[in-house]
Amino acid sequence: MASYDVIVIGSGPGGYVCAIRCAQLGLKTACVEGRDTLGGTCLNVGCIPSKALLHASHQLHEAQHNFEKMGLKGKPPSVDWTQMLSYKDEVIGQNTKGIEFLFKKNKIDWLKGWGSIPEAGLVKVGDETHKAKHIVIASGSEASSLAGVEIDEKTIVTSTGALALPKVPKKMIVIGAGVIGLELGSVYARLGAEVTVLEYLDQITPGIDTEVARSFRALLKKQGLNIVTGAAVQSAEALKTKAKVTYKLRKDDSEHQIDADVVLVATGRKPYTDKLGLDALGVEMTKRGQIATDAHYKTSVDGIHAIGDVIEGPMLAHKAEDEGMAVAEILAGQAGHVNYDVIPGVIYTHPEVASVGQTEDQLKEAGRAYKVGKFSFMGNGRAKANFAADGFVKILVDAETDRILGAHILGPSAGDLIHEVCVAMEFGAAAEDIARTCHAHPTYSEAVREAALACGDGAIHS
Repeated sequence: MASYDVIVIGSGPGGYVCAIRCAQLGLKTACVEGRDTLGGTCLNVGCIPSKALLHASHQLHEAQHNFEKMGLKGKPPSVDWTQMLSYKDEVIGQNTKGIEFLFKKNKIDWLKGWGSIPEAGLVKVGDETHKAKHIVIASGSEASSLAGVEIDEKTIVTSTGALALPKVPKKMIVIGAGVIGLELGSVYARLGAEVTVLEYLDQITPGIDTEVARSFRALLKKQGLNIVTGAAVQSAEALKTKAKVTYKLRKDDSEHQIDADVVLVATGRKPYTDKLGLDALGVEMTKRGQIATDAHYKTSVDGIHAIGDVIEGPMLAHKAEDEGMAVAEILAGQAGHVNYDVIPGVIYTHPEVASVGQTEDQLKEAGRAYKVGKFSFMGNGRAKANFAADGFVKILVDAETDRILGAHILGPSAGDLIHEVCVAMEFGAAAEDIARTCHAHPTYSEAVREAALACGDGAIHS
């Protein structure tokens, strides 16, 4: 029976980062993973492959719409879907092999197989049982579905099936206008599919700033996505040659039917804790099926911790990574900590959407006195040169102290630009601090500075 200081169950972003940090801090560490490759959902069937397809389809869009304007003449490229999927798989392989290399470098044992916890201090993998002073559950999440919708991963698919379709569908229905639905919906729309998105709520991307959501929806509509909000899906069924979706409009209870070649169910994700044996152990769960933890990621059973998608909070890879590092530091006797007020969120469509901190809706609801600084990318020279002038930067600050409370960006490279504001917020900065920092010209980042200036005496270029 092998013995370890820490056994991490799951090798997704939370699990593999936790394992590496534990090893760096001198703890003898193993990581359990049942897939043939490390990296979990994110690297294998989530974040990484979807970004590859988003990148490829955006290049196609540029060739079709902007190359000629720049004097790049010739026929727009045709889509070789098989080659595009090979490119996506190559990207996955490079990343998962990279994690395997890091495990070897840090002397982390990969326990291959699916893990369970027969009792505190023991982890069973296949026929073997291993001892551990500490167990960290980082088993992630799986796609959730709706009543009346049976997923076959061929015609009615989750994000996993949508990343490996045998061909580009002529018509696609996306159920759910959240991050996954809009990202993959925009991929297939760029590749020529007629995409209809059905969303139960009255706004797309639930939880983001209302003004951003409204502008984002208008841009997606311009790109060809047909978005129906207030649509309660009743059923989705796979027929011989197509799929049929029935939904009711909440405003008038009218029933509608729509058919397509493929239906993507993107109605969120749920914690994956099956077969871990948590019930028998008496591990306390929340009402939403998450593992309950304290501020130090401890579960109700001594020696067992949990991080990432299986516990409360946003289901984001980088949130899981931060928790992985924090719990590793706690187990090594240090003071691990995650600042949950500064966790950015990004939608990798084009343009991108990124946010951190509070939305204007939340500040209004709280009765907080605030100021808004906004700047449109239409006033940014680099954005105009790159046909990327849609969108804006919006910074929210305390009306009295000018301290940054939140930021929301719709525009080019928003997912990278948001981190300037994250760092500022981590240091408790005011908008004036960003406004007085020299930004290189011409860059997209100048739009962030201009929005910060707009919180004070006003932006220069608007």
